[in-house]
Amino acid sequence: MRRAFICPAKYVQGENELLNLGYFVSTFGKSALLIAHADDVTRTRRQLDETAAKFGVTFVESAFGGECSREEVKRLQALAAENKCDCTVGLGGGKAIDTAKCVAQGEALIIVPTIAATDAPTSHSAVLYTPEGAFDDYAYFKQSPTVVMVDTAIIAAAPARFLVSGMGDALSTYFEARATSAAFANVNAGLPCGFREGCTGPAKSTKTALALATLCYRTLLEDGLKAKQACDDNVVTTALENIVEANILLSGLGFESGGLAAAHAIHDGLTVLAGTHKYFHGEKVAFGTLAQLVLENASKAELAEVLDFCLSIGLPVCLADIGVSALSDEELRQVAEKACIPEESVYSMPFPVTVEAVAAAVRAADKIGSEYKKNHK
Repeated sequence: MRRAFICPAKYVQGENELLNLGYFVSTFGKSALLIAHADDVTRTRRQLDETAAKFGVTFVESAFGGECSREEVKRLQALAAENKCDCTVGLGGGKAIDTAKCVAQGEALIIVPTIAATDAPTSHSAVLYTPEGAFDDYAYFKQSPTVVMVDTAIIAAAPARFLVSGMGDALSTYFEARATSAAFANVNAGLPCGFREGCTGPAKSTKTALALATLCYRTLLEDGLKAKQACDDNVVTTALENIVEANILLSGLGFESGGLAAAHAIHDGLTVLAGTHKYFHGEKVAFGTLAQLVLENASKAELAEVLDFCLSIGLPVCLADIGVSALSDEELRQVAEKACIPEESVYSMPFPVTVEAVAAAVRAADKIGSEYKKNHK
């Protein structure tokens, strides 16, 4: 049985770590293409100028358009070639990070997240959109970023909702990795090889990935509330450091090498409901996790543990919490059908899954979450 594990070459995290960005640029050469939204450049201008001067490097600012589209990637690759950039820096949220991955094509890439809202920074994949913002395709690269650098002072200065959303995304990591392992399903760490001639194809998860996913969950339960409280006050504490690591590193390695299952598939299904569109990825994944637990008939104790955690930090536990006040049977069917399209991760569950079973799990999870929230105010 072929197994696979993938990770960045280096992960570094700490308060004011952005001041060391110039050093990592200097390991590649003298200049870096900086892919970042204008607001993120403004937020980090002092640190960027200071690290550039200290290490004698140049950041070529790209006026990133805000969308990870094929057109934007082509423009930025031309800009990098024109300026003879030695590496690429993706600084900001998910769109800037994914665009940087596409521009770098797996080579000389430094990722600097300014929020801890998802586990995308460590992965070797990206999501492409049209210039208008509609989904286009997934992209996979030969390796993860060379360096992932996380400045926890920058993370702490962002609204706490981003950190909480990241915990929602991280919450699914253990449960999806557990299901994938039990099913001997394929994981993202092996996918790119399946697209290349002569490669041996997809791969299964490792014990290492499941161990990291387990640690991710334990860290959330131990430090999640304390980290949110620190972020509310824009301060860096040990708890916040631990949760940033869980959201970005443990969840990132856990999802990619441990596998996705029903929680993310149900998230994808929920996107057909207009009411969910203003909610963050991790907020919808949190409810998807509850639905997965219902789907697999998790114990009352495990459900209560997850519900208590979600309520303690403000994550959704029912459909009303993600903008869906009413759900018709027809809409529920649409959600379940989208979650069950052939390429979805729902089939990584260790038992047969049907549209009807997913629809029932969503409906039941909504009722369980609503009643639990009402009784535990």
